[in-house]
Amino acid sequence: MIPSRWRPSSGWSSPPHGCKVAAGMAEQDLEDLAQRATRGDPAALEELVRAIADDVYRLAIRMLGHPADAEDACQEILVKVVTHLGSFRGESGFRTWVWKVAANHLASVRRSRRELPGLSFEAFKGMLEAGLAAEAPEDPEDPVLEEEVKLGCTHTMLMCLDREHRAAFVLSEVMDLSGEEGAEVLGISPAAFRKRVSRARRRLREFMEANCGLVSEAAACRCRRQVGPSVAVGLLDPHHLLYALHPERARTDPGARRAYDAIGRAQRYLAVLRSHPDYAAPESVRERIREALAGA
Repeated sequence: MIPSRWRPSSGWSSPPHGCKVAAGMAEQDLEDLAQRATRGDPAALEELVRAIADDVYRLAIRMLGHPADAEDACQEILVKVVTHLGSFRGESGFRTWVWKVAANHLASVRRSRRELPGLSFEAFKGMLEAGLAAEAPEDPEDPVLEEEVKLGCTHTMLMCLDREHRAAFVLSEVMDLSGEEGAEVLGISPAAFRKRVSRARRRLREFMEANCGLVSEAAACRCRRQVGPSVAVGLLDPHHLLYALHPERARTDPGARRAYDAIGRAQRYLAVLRSHPDYAAPESVRERIREALAGA
């Protein structure tokens, strides 16, 4: 039950002038907000949720691969954070504590719609080869559809990892946590965390160097060649894009996303995996949290 003293007095109005809610808020500011929220300050609670929502969503979408599933998980995680604020003791940073709550939830949440039964790197390789061999006509060159294919493909690559290795890789390579921070979040030793990250990197690198044209010129697959086949079999709906038009926290330079040739081959696979937009949590997440708080 969410304490009634935490119910916001109004909707998610725009933050007061000068109110800092963007991702990257200083750790001390987050902890101050958490303390004020625990004491029953509704404005602090609202500001705290706004400050952490995007990062929680970024982790959820990389772990689950589908925006709708990530949205549901993000809401559930934020509710857990809000209802367990009193358990934050300051033994670690507030962000690290939020990551722990999120990682524990995502480790046990039901399988997402992109975590297909039997999905593996070998199975995904077969799917890509089938797309290349399909007789479906290629669509006219469309950078938005190519971006949709690329983002969908890289999400699927992550789904080929089991959740333990996926979580370690995302925390390290996407969320930029140190080995010590990542180990604390997952409740394992730093050595075990580094081993999981290393295994995940190797599996992804080997797959992408053999199959992804963005990483290796010798690989046959190209995003544009997969557009037509993906539309033909229903994997891509040009009128309902999941990734290419997704809300972003900050616009990434499109030129930077395609500058793979300037990166050494050994690191090019990481550049592709990191070239996703800086996803923002959909406004519906904040609205659903507001409703949960108001109805508690």
